[in-house]
Amino acid sequence: MLTFARKFLGSSNDRYLKKLQPQIDRINALEPDFQAFSDEALRGKTDEFRARLDKGESLDKLLPEAFAAVREAAKRTLGLRHYDVQLSGGMVLNDGSIAEMKTGEGKTLVATLAVYLNALPAKGVHVVTVNDYLAQRDAEQMSHVYGALGLTTGVILHGMDDPARRAAYACDVTYGTNNELGFDYLRDNMKFSRKEMVQRGHHYAIVDEVDSILIDEARTPLIISGRTDDRTDFYKQMNTIIPLLNDEDYEVDEKARSISFTEDGNEHLEDVLRAQGLLEEGDLYDVENVTIVHHANQALKAHKLFQRDKDYIVREDKVVLIDEFTGRMMPGRRLSEGLHQAIEAKEEVEIQAENQTLASITFQNYFRLYDKLAGMTGTASTEAEEFHGIYGLGVVEIPTNRPIARIDEEDELYRTAQEKYDALVAEIALAHQKKQPVLVGTVSIEKSEIISALLTDKKYIVDLGNRLLARADDTKDKAEKERLTKAGTLLLEMGRAAKAKDITVPHKVLNARYHEQEARIVAQAGRPGAVTIATNMAGRGTDIQLGGNVDARVEEWVETQTANGVEPSDEAIAAQRQVFAAEVAELKKEALAAGGLYVIGTERHESRRIDNQLRGRTGRQGDPGRSKFYISVEDDLLRIFAPERLDGIMRTMGMKPGEAIQHPWMSKAVETSQKKVEQRNYDIRKNILKFDDVMNDQRKAIFEQRIEFMEAKDVSDVVRDMRHETAEDLVALHIPPKAFADQWDIEGLKEDIVKHFALELPVEDWAKEEGIADEQILERLIKAADEAYAEKAVNAGPELMRNIEKQMLLQTIDINWREHLQALDALRSVVGLRGYAQRDPLNEYKTEAFALFQHLLGSLRSETTRILSNLRIGISAPPPELRPAPRNVQETHINPSTGRNEMDQGAPQSSAQSPFQARTPAQTLDPNDPSTWGRVQRNAACPCGSGKKYKHCHGALTS
Repeated sequence: MLTFARKFLGSSNDRYLKKLQPQIDRINALEPDFQAFSDEALRGKTDEFRARLDKGESLDKLLPEAFAAVREAAKRTLGLRHYDVQLSGGMVLNDGSIAEMKTGEGKTLVATLAVYLNALPAKGVHVVTVNDYLAQRDAEQMSHVYGALGLTTGVILHGMDDPARRAAYACDVTYGTNNELGFDYLRDNMKFSRKEMVQRGHHYAIVDEVDSILIDEARTPLIISGRTDDRTDFYKQMNTIIPLLNDEDYEVDEKARSISFTEDGNEHLEDVLRAQGLLEEGDLYDVENVTIVHHANQALKAHKLFQRDKDYIVREDKVVLIDEFTGRMMPGRRLSEGLHQAIEAKEEVEIQAENQTLASITFQNYFRLYDKLAGMTGTASTEAEEFHGIYGLGVVEIPTNRPIARIDEEDELYRTAQEKYDALVAEIALAHQKKQPVLVGTVSIEKSEIISALLTDKKYIVDLGNRLLARADDTKDKAEKERLTKAGTLLLEMGRAAKAKDITVPHKVLNARYHEQEARIVAQAGRPGAVTIATNMAGRGTDIQLGGNVDARVEEWVETQTANGVEPSDEAIAAQRQVFAAEVAELKKEALAAGGLYVIGTERHESRRIDNQLRGRTGRQGDPGRSKFYISVEDDLLRIFAPERLDGIMRTMGMKPGEAIQHPWMSKAVETSQKKVEQRNYDIRKNILKFDDVMNDQRKAIFEQRIEFMEAKDVSDVVRDMRHETAEDLVALHIPPKAFADQWDIEGLKEDIVKHFALELPVEDWAKEEGIADEQILERLIKAADEAYAEKAVNAGPELMRNIEKQMLLQTIDINWREHLQALDALRSVVGLRGYAQRDPLNEYKTEAFALFQHLLGSLRSETTRILSNLRIGISAPPPELRPAPRNVQETHINPSTGRNEMDQGAPQSSAQSPFQARTPAQTLDPNDPSTWGRVQRNAACPCGSGKKYKHCHGALTS
C-alpha cells in the first residue's frame, strides 16, 4: 500500500523538493539582472540586503536575490555556476536541515549559498570541517566568492594564538574543525574577562561531513585537563607541621567527614608556619596566604581523616584509594585540590603533580548551542532517526545533477579471509591491466597494510597465479574457466617480471595520517591503471576525478618550481595549466574506456553509511563506475552474527575453496546485520547523552552566570546577596525553625560566624534576651556583617574592592566547578549499579546530580563570603590567585576509531594566567602618598614617618 501511494503521490522527500522549485525559478529569472551588475554594484548588494534586514525584512524574503548574487560571484571568481540541484541544497541548508548530496556534486560550493544568506545579520557563520587542511583549503577557495560580495573570511587552525582566533571569529564567515571550535568554547568559559574571549556567539553553523562529526566523532567528549605546578617540596613542608599541632587545635566531625581548625588552632598554626619558614610575613588570613591555609587544611585532613588500609593502601610506591562501599581498589582515581598529594607526602611516597578536569563538553551539546544548525554529507539517510532525535535535523536527499551511471554489484562471500584476499588481488590485477583506476577501501590501517603486502609479495603473486590456473583446469563453467585462466596467467607474468625489490602491482596506500598528502593522492586516484588503497577516513573532501585533477597537478608543479628557486609567473602557471588540462582530458578518455573508477570494498563496515561513502567515490557527475564488496565469514561483522550457520550453509552447498556466494539475499542478510549494529550503537549514544544532558544544563547555567559576572562592572550586589544568604543558612543550621531556645546551637553559630564573617559577636548574649527569635538574630548578624564589609570596602577603595570581588567570585566558581565535575564523574561511574536494586540509574543520577548542584551553589555562596570577609587587603599589596592555577593544560579528544588523542599536534597550551596584575611600584617614595610605598611588611616602620609599626598605623586600615 505504501509503495502504491509513493508511486502516485511521491515520497515526502519528493514533495519537499517540489516545493523548492518556485524559488529556483525566481533565482534563475534574476540571473540576467545580476550578470549586468558591475563588480562594485554586486558587492554593494550586501549593504542593501543588510539595510533591508534592519527594516524588518526576513531572510527568506531575501533568499532568491541573495542566492542569485552568490551564483554570479562564484561564476566571476571561480568559474563555477551553481546547478539547480545545488540551489536546492542551499535552501535545505538554510532551512536548518541536512542536505544529502552524492560525492562530486559540489557540496563545498553549495554551502556558500546558505553561508552568505545567514551571514547577512552580521552575527557570524561557522563552517565546520573534519580537519585543518580542509578548513584552510575551503576557506581559501571560497573567500574569493565571499570577498566579491563584501564579506570577510577567517579560518581557525590548531596552534593559533588568541588574538588570531579572535580576529577569525570576528569575520563574517569562519571555517574551522569541530575540535577547535569546541575547545575555543571551553577555553572562553575559563577566561577572566569578556574581552579575552574569542568566540562571539553561536548564530549559524554548517557542518561538512555531518555524519562523521555529529555521529562518529561525537562518541567521545572534548576534555580540557591540566596539571598544577610541581610543588613536591611544598607538600613535604606542609606535612611536617601536622605532628606539631595539639588535639585542641582542630575539631573533627566524623559523621560529615570534615575537619577544621579552632580559633586557638589558627593562632598556633600561624606560629608553627612562621617557625617553619612557610609564613614569612603578614597574618594567616592575609590574602597572599590563603593558599597556605588551604593546603594546611588538606594536610590536616590527610593525617586525621584518611587512614591507611581503610581509605587507601600504599602499593608500588603509590597511594591507591579504596572504594568505601565495595572495599575494592580504585587505581587511577585521585583526590582533588591537593588532598591526594598531602596523603602521598604523609606516606613518604612519590608525590605526583595534580591533574584536574577543568572543562568538558560533548559534540552533541556543543552543536546544540547554535541558534540554527545544518549539515552536508553524501550519506545521512541511514542515520536519519539519530539526526532528528538528538539534533532536531531533518535529512533531505538532493538528486544528482546527472543520472548515476554506477553499477553496484552484489557482494561476494567467501568462507575464509585468505580466500577473500586471493580474489581481491586477482580482481585488482585484472583491473590494473586494462587501465581501470581502482580504489580499494579498508576498515583499518592494519587491513590496508595486509593488502599492500600481498600486492608487493612476488612469491605470493606467483603462487596465487599457479593456484588460479589449477582451479581453472578443474572448473567446468566456461566463463569462470576463462576468468581464472586470464587472472592466473596475468599474475604469473607480473610476478616473474618484477624484480626482487619491486612492487609487483603498483599502488599507493593512504592511512589518514597526513590529510594534505592524502587529498593530493586521492585527487589523482582516477588516472588510468592507478591502484589506491585507503582507509575510511582517507580522501574526505576531495573528489576522485577520472584522468586526474588539474588543480592538484598545477599546485604540485608550482611547489616544485618554487623549491628549485624558480617563482613561476601567472602566465607560466596558466600555460602549464593548459598542458595539464589537455593531458587529463586524454587520460579521462582512457579511464572511461576502461569502465570508470572501480571501487572495491574489502569488508562490510558496522555502519551502512560508511559503505555508502566508499561506493559514492565512483560515478561522480554521471561518469560510469563500478563498486563491489568482497566479504568472508571471518570478517568481524559476520563473525559476530551467526558464523556457524553461514559456514554450515556453505559446506552444505558443497562449495570448494576459493568459490564464493553472490546473491541478493546474501547482501540483504548482511545489511540486516548492519541495521542491528547501527540501532545498538544509537541506543548506546542516546543513553550516554541522556546522562550528559543533566550535566549540560548545569554547565550552561554556570557558564552563563560566569559571563554575566565578567561583563558586570560591579558585582557588589551579588556579593551582598551571597553574604545574606550565607547568614540565613548559618542561622537556619544552628537555630532550626520552631525549635525551643534550649535546642539552639549558639556555640556552633558563634564559631561559624567567626569562620565565615571574621566577626566576634555576642551571640550568646542575644540568645539570653527574652522573646528573642531567630529572625532578630539573623537581622543583627546581617547588619554587623554588612557594616564590617562596608568599612573594609571604604578603606580599600571602591575600584580595588570591585576588582577583588569580581576576581574572587570568578575563581571561586572555577574551583568549585572543577570539584563538581569530579563529583559527577564519580557519581556516573557508580550509578549504573543502582539498576540491580530495580532503580532507574538515570533518575538516580538526575536526583543526586541536582543535590550536588545545590551543594555547589551553597559552596559558592559560603566560600565567597568567607574569603572576602577574611581578606586583609594591603593598600599596595596585589591580591594573588586563591589557589595555584592548573598548568600544562592538555586538550583531549579521543578518536573513537583509533583510541588516540586527536589534539596531539603540538606543545600543550599553558593555562590562563592569574587575572590579577601586580602594580608597578613608583620610583620615588612619597610619605604622603601610600600608592608609592610598594609592599610594606606589617612589622616594619610605617613609611608615613609616624614612628609606629605599619600594622599599628596605616596598616591598621586593612585589619
